[in-house]
Amino acid sequence: MESMTSAEAIVEALLRHGIDTVYGLPGLHLDPLFDAFHGVRNRLRVIHTRHEQSAAYMALGAALATGKPQAFAVVPGPGFLNAGAALLTAYGMNAPVLALVGQIPHANIDRGHGHLHEIRDQLGLARHIAKFAARIGSPAEAPMLVYEALASAVSGRQGPVVLECAMDVLARRGMVSFPEIVPSPPPPVDEDAAEAAARLLGAAERPMIVVGGGALDASAEVRAVAELLEAPVLSYRRGRGVLPTSHRLAVNLPVGHRLWAQADAVLAVGTRLYQQQSQWGVDDRLKIVRIDIDPEEPGRFRKPAVALVGDAALGLRALIDRLPKHSRTRASRAAELAEHRAAIAPKLAALQPQVSFLEAIRKALPADGIFVDEVTQVGFASRLVLPVETPRTFLSPGYQDNLGWGLGTALGAKAAKPDTPVLAISGDGGFLYQVGELATAVQHKIALVVVLFDNNAFGNVKRIQQEQYGNRVIAADLVNPDFAQLAESFGVATFRATTPAELERALREAFALGAPALIHVPHGDTASPWDMIMMPRVRG
Repeated sequence: MESMTSAEAIVEALLRHGIDTVYGLPGLHLDPLFDAFHGVRNRLRVIHTRHEQSAAYMALGAALATGKPQAFAVVPGPGFLNAGAALLTAYGMNAPVLALVGQIPHANIDRGHGHLHEIRDQLGLARHIAKFAARIGSPAEAPMLVYEALASAVSGRQGPVVLECAMDVLARRGMVSFPEIVPSPPPPVDEDAAEAAARLLGAAERPMIVVGGGALDASAEVRAVAELLEAPVLSYRRGRGVLPTSHRLAVNLPVGHRLWAQADAVLAVGTRLYQQQSQWGVDDRLKIVRIDIDPEEPGRFRKPAVALVGDAALGLRALIDRLPKHSRTRASRAAELAEHRAAIAPKLAALQPQVSFLEAIRKALPADGIFVDEVTQVGFASRLVLPVETPRTFLSPGYQDNLGWGLGTALGAKAAKPDTPVLAISGDGGFLYQVGELATAVQHKIALVVVLFDNNAFGNVKRIQQEQYGNRVIAADLVNPDFAQLAESFGVATFRATTPAELERALREAFALGAPALIHVPHGDTASPWDMIMMPRVRG
């Protein structure tokens, strides 16, 4: 045991868990914590942002890019609430993010005295958007609560966790010991369920596989099962790259919709399967096998034929061991899939100018480069057409789909993987949510490249008002700054592109700089992708 303040114990516990970067915004309630950060500045990097939302988004981006826990620190009350959207997004995306949140003096919590940044039941709020939330009450408690929080963040269905600590408790000194870090073993595979799943899938005439974010660390296993079954693999957003787009069995959302209508068995791996079950439809002819780490997930919409609760890679390996004895030799489905791809190709090609711009991006961004999607017209199209060859290189905000998430998230991905090219796209509406973080990029030398698509509008809002509300457009048009001058005022290199060829050239120059860069792409109307995203019911 050794004498430490609570703040020092928290920091030492983070380091022992392999966390060497904290994203944050300092303030009175966190003074002892940031002083403890200073004491280990040769072992831990602090990246301070210009807004609490961005500190949390940076931690989220780092977690999504690496698959490892990441931490951020914010003051209580307004600081915590500012970070709330990113925590909510992390919850929806099952991202292991640790929020270190300050608190008013311990004796005054929840007493309504009106202390600076006081908020009623901060922990109760945290529990709505986090998997685990607890209060550190003494130096001795700090190491174990960090241990419990991070264990919760990475075990089972991963997710964000919150630890709060009162400002006076952070400064309090006491004797501290650190628990041994013992990873939680994954749950064992249910052998009977694996056998039943292999028997069902092996007998299927037209199987298909749907993968989500829970399959990101099971890429090789997904590929092996797909090839054993000759089953097309559908990925959309979170699961993109689990099976490379270039693989003969990889299919996008519109092709998956066509296949869903005729499939007799579906293997769903690490996905909520929400769109397929709730929108595309199910019936008694369709047998569904679920592999999911969360025991509540498989039966959320409809009880599956078989559920394997556990780690995706382990469940798939159990299938790989059993499928050969249950499955017959299968003919290639290459011709069938080629026919489906050809049928939707003209519709995809008509998504202009988005597709042409995305082709330019793909040419300039290396295969292992990270693309950060945004809630913008080019982003919607990217979910359908951008080739993705590697897991964790297509970052998309999941079902929250929150406008303006991208810049901070991309900065975090780049900070965590400085040697990997990272590209963030944004619309002019979402970009201004976190525009101040251009200063963070410059100050911390984070060489992120941002492509800003500018149509002077909240484009999707405006389209809906035009098409569904008789062109009664309100609160959709935007007056923008001169984006080039704005970025240059931060010290960011700027480029302008109006054609795909110009965009590709600008991207290559921007990546070569090794410094923060912005490419401004003004454009006009865009084709709607929604008939290939919100597709009709085909079963049930």
